Amino acid sequence: MMLDEEDEPMQQALPDVTRTGSLITDYDVYLFRQGSHSRLYEKLGSHPAVSGGVQGTFFSVWAPNAAEVSVIGDFNRWEGGRNPLLARGDDSGIWEGFIPGIGHGALYKYRITSRYNNYTVDKGDPFAHFWEIPPKTASIIWDLAYPWRDRGWMRCREEQNSPDGSISIYEVHLGSWRKVPEEENRSLSYREAATELVDYLLETGFTHVEFLPVMEHPFYASWGYQTLGYFAPTSRYGTPQDFMHLVDALHHRGIGVILDWVPSHFPADGYGLSYFDGTHLYEHALPGQRYHPEWKSYIFNLGRNEVRSFLSSSAAFWLDHYHADGLRVDAVSSMLYLDYARSAGEWIPNVYGGRENLESIRFLRKVNEMVHANFPGALVIAEEATSWPGVTAPTVTGGLGFDLKWNMGWMHDTLDYFVLDPAFRKYRPDLLTFSIWYAFQERYILPLSHDEVVHEKSSLAGKMPGDEWQKRANLRLLYGYMFTHPGKKLLFMGGEFGQWSEWSHDAGLQWHLLQYPPHQGILQWVTDLNHLYRREPALHERDADPGGFEWVDFSDVEKSVVSYLRRGLSADDVVLVACNATPVPRYGYRVGVPFGGFWEEVLNSDAVEYGGSGVGNLGGVEAEQVPAHGRPWSLPLTLPPLGAVIFTPEGA
Repeated sequence: MMLDEEDEPMQQALPDVTRTGSLITDYDVYLFRQGSHSRLYEKLGSHPAVSGGVQGTFFSVWAPNAAEVSVIGDFNRWEGGRNPLLARGDDSGIWEGFIPGIGHGALYKYRITSRYNNYTVDKGDPFAHFWEIPPKTASIIWDLAYPWRDRGWMRCREEQNSPDGSISIYEVHLGSWRKVPEEENRSLSYREAATELVDYLLETGFTHVEFLPVMEHPFYASWGYQTLGYFAPTSRYGTPQDFMHLVDALHHRGIGVILDWVPSHFPADGYGLSYFDGTHLYEHALPGQRYHPEWKSYIFNLGRNEVRSFLSSSAAFWLDHYHADGLRVDAVSSMLYLDYARSAGEWIPNVYGGRENLESIRFLRKVNEMVHANFPGALVIAEEATSWPGVTAPTVTGGLGFDLKWNMGWMHDTLDYFVLDPAFRKYRPDLLTFSIWYAFQERYILPLSHDEVVHEKSSLAGKMPGDEWQKRANLRLLYGYMFTHPGKKLLFMGGEFGQWSEWSHDAGLQWHLLQYPPHQGILQWVTDLNHLYRREPALHERDADPGGFEWVDFSDVEKSVVSYLRRGLSADDVVLVACNATPVPRYGYRVGVPFGGFWEEVLNSDAVEYGGSGVGNLGGVEAEQVPAHGRPWSLPLTLPPLGAVIFTPEGA
């Protein structure tokens, strides 16, 4: 799928601040203070500019409790006072100024002296577009001009990202997806990933890639979830333009890009957002609201209008300058509840005495409305693990306004079922079937995410019971069930070929396993599932519609067999699925179907090419006019051990 178009111009005219002395208008200040400015990245921070015919850089920073602010950098020997900024005379708290003769590539920070307690600190720029490679901490003046080639993709992505379409997401941590062992086990650069990762995604059939946060973060082991650079991709793998090239390459091959985004909390590193101007500016002032006990980080004060403008602008920035196709909002549960991860007496109720975080709820709704109004086709996805109602309902009806929600209940129940020895699965069929009771209350993604393969939880393959053959068979069965269950799909890297070890951010994936046929088979199974899922409307078209799913039978708990139909909008779009969760093959197992004719076995997880034993239905089964499961026709099936078989009516 090639979506190339003509390049956009690389050169962009520098803004001229000669007349006003500022890039910031009174209207900008009004929106900023109202909490509704979503393009602050065009105003605050560092911007190469022209003043009086001289090229230089315009700086602006929000520090309302500062007594003095100056820009320090490699251009003035990091000496404070040589390049002071001036406070605007409008009570906005913004300090600004133009420094001639410096520009792209210069290192800088803000030296801030507070009005309180003689507090002086050197801070990185909250709006910096680029940072030094950690552990270095300076911001870098950077021009974001780039010749995008993806206008074809951007024009059609609304269809590509449709909630009625096929969305199969490959979740990636860029630093550890693939290492270069002959070069001290370094990570791939953005530009190297633009070849290797893009080719791999195309081969395996995923429709989207989701990156664990690429926003700049000081602590590599946080995987990006301790973000400080809310307007900068991490410099560990290249420049901003290098990351743009990666996104461009993905779009060129028809692959959507989703970025993890963390608007809930941030780390307390001294050069970052915390205690920014000698006061708790970005974080809550009250201890019961400020500190996140689970992640040992600071919580954004979303009751402050300027902080909401900061975060709304961050969301818009990635969709605007980096052409991201969606944001997956991390830790939404922690934002919705004031008592999240807190015991009684450790949290402060809302004005009505409840535990709901009214400020966060308002913020999430406003961000979702902003994204949908300004970026057609962009998705906003909630990682939310509670029973909060209406996460994906429109804001006009009282919902939060997300497009999709991770189905954490499905993930936990399903994995709890599959870790059981098959002999005991008959006692817990509810773990496999309960998800259908609520499957259509939200628009869901079914995640098998990074969180399930770290911290001694084992890999997906390692979780499965039995010997190595049974573990792999169980894994293939899990994927067959996942790809045919209502909901979009997400699989963390390494799971697609049955990696044995749990994920480590310091190590690359176990790519050497692909020299062995059983692991090649798992990868081929996932690839074929992806292609079937994309090809068959019945498997994705009615994910949020109860009419898109129909149980054939879920009552055979003794044999641990379930069977069901998926239906598309057309009456001819029907898929039959049967799953046998025991190692005992079932012969002549009768399953009711809605009409006669030949039913083709389009996929069988036990096929030899997938590493299975080869038990199956020889390409398909002719329906017999023998009633079963309340239907006039039925199929006498062979159900392979620990296997999933998928059928479609011939000619459909």
